Amino acid sequence: MIAELVSSALGLALYLNTLSADFCYDDSRAIKTNQDLLPETPWTHIFYNDFWGTLLTHSGSHKSYRPLCTLSFRLNHAIGGLNPWSYHLVNVLLHAAVTGVFTSFSKILLGDGYWTFMAGLMFASHPIHTEAVAGIVGRADVGASLFFLLSLLCYIKHCSTRGSSARTWGWFLGTGLCAGCSMLWKEQGVTVLAVSAVYDVFVFHRLKIKQILPTIYKRKNLSLFLSISLLTFWGTSLLGARLYWMGNKPPSFSNSDNPAADSDSLLARTLTFFYLPTKNLWLLLCPDTLSFDWSMDAVPLLKTICDWRNLHTVAFYVGLLLLAYYGLKSPGVERECNGKFVTNGKQNANGHSCHSDVEYRNSEIKPSFASKVENGIKNNVSQRTQLPSTENIVVLSLSLLIIPFVPATNLFFYVGFVIAERVLYIPSMGFCLLVTVGARALYVKVQKRFLKSLIFYATATLIVFYGLKTAIRNGDWQNEEMLYRSGIKVNPAKAWGNLGNVLKSQSKISEAESAYRNALYYRSNMADMLYNLGLLLQENSRFAEALHYYKLAIGSRPTLASAYLNTGIILMNQGKTEEARRTFLKCSEIPDENLKDPHAHKSSVTSCLYNLGKLYHEQGHYEDALSVYKEAIQKMPRQFAPQSLYNMMGEAYMRLSKLPEAEHWYMESLRSKTDHIPAHLTYGKLLALTGRKSEAEKFFLKAIELDPTKGNCYMHYGYDLSNHKIKPCDGLCADSVEPACDSLSASLSAPPPTRGRVCERLCMCTRALQI
Repeated sequence: MIAELVSSALGLALYLNTLSADFCYDDSRAIKTNQDLLPETPWTHIFYNDFWGTLLTHSGSHKSYRPLCTLSFRLNHAIGGLNPWSYHLVNVLLHAAVTGVFTSFSKILLGDGYWTFMAGLMFASHPIHTEAVAGIVGRADVGASLFFLLSLLCYIKHCSTRGSSARTWGWFLGTGLCAGCSMLWKEQGVTVLAVSAVYDVFVFHRLKIKQILPTIYKRKNLSLFLSISLLTFWGTSLLGARLYWMGNKPPSFSNSDNPAADSDSLLARTLTFFYLPTKNLWLLLCPDTLSFDWSMDAVPLLKTICDWRNLHTVAFYVGLLLLAYYGLKSPGVERECNGKFVTNGKQNANGHSCHSDVEYRNSEIKPSFASKVENGIKNNVSQRTQLPSTENIVVLSLSLLIIPFVPATNLFFYVGFVIAERVLYIPSMGFCLLVTVGARALYVKVQKRFLKSLIFYATATLIVFYGLKTAIRNGDWQNEEMLYRSGIKVNPAKAWGNLGNVLKSQSKISEAESAYRNALYYRSNMADMLYNLGLLLQENSRFAEALHYYKLAIGSRPTLASAYLNTGIILMNQGKTEEARRTFLKCSEIPDENLKDPHAHKSSVTSCLYNLGKLYHEQGHYEDALSVYKEAIQKMPRQFAPQSLYNMMGEAYMRLSKLPEAEHWYMESLRSKTDHIPAHLTYGKLLALTGRKSEAEKFFLKAIELDPTKGNCYMHYGYDLSNHKIKPCDGLCADSVEPACDSLSASLSAPPPTRGRVCERLCMCTRALQI
């Protein structure tokens, strides 16, 4: 128990510096703008939407179905709102829990010695985990890992009690339930069923590949056959249910997400996809260069056989095959036990008996472990329980390393990334076991004490360096600026572009513009960066340049509705109404099919329709304006703020003298946003027009209270409540203030008490002129 506690404590301690971190990168879309986390959204939506809040059956959905992870975010939101501290705390605690459970699992394989301790510390400190733990969206991987291990431990219990206890199928039920929960945290969690099968066949029953088919054919071990069959059935059922739930359609990804998948060259796709596992293994072995994003050109395509990186690919697969052969080969003559060599398991220098790997009697396979110590503690200490051999652990470690990684390889189906560090969270368990059992095997085989000490301290030093790298890397996840600056070396286009957004939010305009231009230098066709640069220029009144970049953005991505929206606004302000009208209309006709973020697209389309309606309104085409406003309401997404749209609906009805309809929409505007000043003014105008001046005065005074610096608030209060005829106008133009004051000044000849009220209104108009 000490090893588990110490390893968990290290995992906790190394990530304490992430508690002060902000939301970073994907956290914004998964948490800050995810409608599924809001209390007003029915919690059942979590089970119909993907990880990012998009309907799972939508053509643009990412198909990342992780409802349990999203549910944990919703609980976080309910308790602490959008305070990132609580989200990071849950991530750190989950990592500490996974580390403890992994150490407990390692003890089953390595025994209760310091090699188990080494495996737990290595997993706790490995830098590849920083994205999964320090990045809040990485909780999906950490949560899936916890249930992955629990499922595997349940199956180990099932194997050890099979045939001797009625509880064995209770453990199997636990295996299936935990595997399902793991998959509902993240998709790759379902692979635990395959790892469990590997454990049963190659570790518990210690079969070799050539023995599997004869065993099945001769029906020598029906309990093994039944367990594997049930694992297969449950895994197939889970995958089938998930495929059905997501609409039986695979997700679609852009060229920038996975350039190799979009390549026209079969050779380039093949060489690149075979190389990527090599790159991932290097990140596990030497996590010196890490990045928040590996898309675009972060890993250049391998386009020819002559590319020197193909040598890495060959070396990787040759090494993998050699390890697999070592783990699956027939048992040898000489075996080590307690640090000594024995022959056929019949001799032991310490007087303890050891057994051969597999015992055959009457052609029936016995599920017995070799009672090997192999933990390098002391040669005269006997094991209370039998442990798997080194070969067994190598097989299981390889399965832990490879099987959970298979869904991310692109070899069977395309995924939306080239490399994702958080995907390596579960495979790193196999890596840590493989390194540990390799170090232990060397420790046992060497004879000199100096070499034994060297191996032990080298392993300990590796853990120390991993821990230092983790603590330093966590600093990059403190905020988005530090994170994006750290990624410039690996993915300059994406890092510079995202850094530009951060600098813009900090009002560092020139630096933001420079960052956007740097991003476009590395990748000139990035529609988002072209749009962001255009938006920056537009906000700084450089309209001609902004239009240029909006057109480039549209040329790169014709479905980018936000670029059409801002283009139309600039054209409308420049008086090019017909061109603006065509732009808004074109934007409103863009479907949301196959779009990555349909909610943002619908918001831009709604804004386009709103501005088109305003254009018709200003031209006096009120019926056309109403028609467009109604279309905007139909297409409006849940997160769209509708108060301005409702208010303009009321204004259009007001112009058409349909006062009851106008009043309805003014009230709708105020219901959607109680502090919406234009709605207070326009509704006040309507009340004054219909003779309800005392009610109107309340709305005008409320508008003044909301913003005492807004001149037209005083103007309306001073003029619309006078005894003069009110003209229906927007009340948004200061040009109407002076005529109102002149008109009120002429009314000073009115008899009291009317004169006092007129003077009060005149003071309001004077205040408006001063503002």
